[in-house]
Amino acid sequence: MPRTALTHLLYLHGFRSSPQSAKARLMAEHIGRNAPGVHFWCPQLPPSPREAMALVADGVAGWPRAGMAVVGSSLGGFYASWVAEQYGCPSVLLNPAVNPARDLERYIGEQTAWHDPAESFYFRPEYIAELRVLDVSARPPAAPQLAIIAKGDEVLDWHEMAARYPQAELRLLEGGDHALSDFAVHLPEVDRFLGL
Repeated sequence: MPRTALTHLLYLHGFRSSPQSAKARLMAEHIGRNAPGVHFWCPQLPPSPREAMALVADGVAGWPRAGMAVVGSSLGGFYASWVAEQYGCPSVLLNPAVNPARDLERYIGEQTAWHDPAESFYFRPEYIAELRVLDVSARPPAAPQLAIIAKGDEVLDWHEMAARYPQAELRLLEGGDHALSDFAVHLPEVDRFLGL
């Protein structure tokens, strides 16, 4: 549970995703409806991991650390672990990427955005090194973690995800998919964890 009431919530989307992802929109609507006093921010992350975390650091610079939390999906889950470590805030990890430096090497080159195939970006080789710099897996968590992991994830290995977060409150879902298509079902659990 957060040390004080949640006032600021950061949502970090995954690779090739955006604030238009189903989960990001659902989370934004859910907060707006049920916790309108909470400041919700889901930035469009640039492809460079270093630039993405610089953008986040700049955006949360004025946030009260005791009142903030972060939710991250897939690559956003990897980023969320870094943010939680930097700011000592609770994190909710949705099918989090655990070794993106390894997994994203095959995506170096031109990529299209999931939600708008007309939009493209270039994933550069140097981004792999930037991901390695952000890896906090060797450190104990700085604050409570909730990990929601689908065994049916077709992109990431659930065994690796579960092993990466041994101290987390772990929700292992039978079946499911990488997108967590049934995310709405898990919102009460997220609310409970965040103290909403």
